[in-house]
Amino acid sequence: MSPVLWAAVGTGFTFLMTAMGASLVFFFRGELGSSAQRVFLGFAAGVMVAASVWSLLIPAIEEAEAAGGSGLLPAAGGFVLGVLFLLLMDHLMPHLHLGEDRPEGPSSSLRRTTLLVLAMTLHNIPEGMAVGLTFALAAQHADSQAALSAAMALALGMGIQNFPEGAAVSLPLRKEGVRPWKAFAMGSLSGVVELVFGVLVVLIAGGIQPLMPWLLSFAAGAMLYVVVEELIPEAHLGEHSHAGTLGTLSGFLVMMILDVALG
Repeated sequence: MSPVLWAAVGTGFTFLMTAMGASLVFFFRGELGSSAQRVFLGFAAGVMVAASVWSLLIPAIEEAEAAGGSGLLPAAGGFVLGVLFLLLMDHLMPHLHLGEDRPEGPSSSLRRTTLLVLAMTLHNIPEGMAVGLTFALAAQHADSQAALSAAMALALGMGIQNFPEGAAVSLPLRKEGVRPWKAFAMGSLSGVVELVFGVLVVLIAGGIQPLMPWLLSFAAGAMLYVVVEELIPEAHLGEHSHAGTLGTLSGFLVMMILDVALG
């Protein structure tokens, strides 16, 4: 199977988990409680921190060294570029984070519900890139079971944290008066970007093979930007929160276990 198809399968799974979470809108009318929301946001942060290190930065260094070069420049350079990319997107795309009243980015006449979806879409870009690249890496090393296991571990970890993310989009939309089917569709569509960017970045990596270490670290930098800028502050919601802290540590632990057990 080609790297693009592998990437499509991996990111397709994470998208499906987002859609399953969004489907909760058919069973519940209210939003997630504040404590549950903190736990889920913290869990996502922990998963993404662990994935950035074990699934992206370490493989980036190993790939660069296997090609006969130094792992330092691709790891550090790609990381910085990933941070700058998300910083730029944060300023260019209007969006509204959960629990906030004022949108970020340029002024826009878009509805509040659309801005909420755009915020989650921005969050999902690096996740799609990460999963797509790890499956592409597994396809390039088809004789290595460890590479495939690592990709599966990352997809599973991302999928687990995508389930509450889907609900975190669709349930607030439902509370604001959006019909269930539309809230479900909008919550699901926020995850489509993972499939799109996962496949797109693999096409770029396949066209210019030496870029793989750079792209892996690029995804890591972008994910950690999301964690520091968005997830950890929202997990604490302006106050000291044991729920958010324990959620972050739990997510890190789960991703670490998956990576070691399946790696």
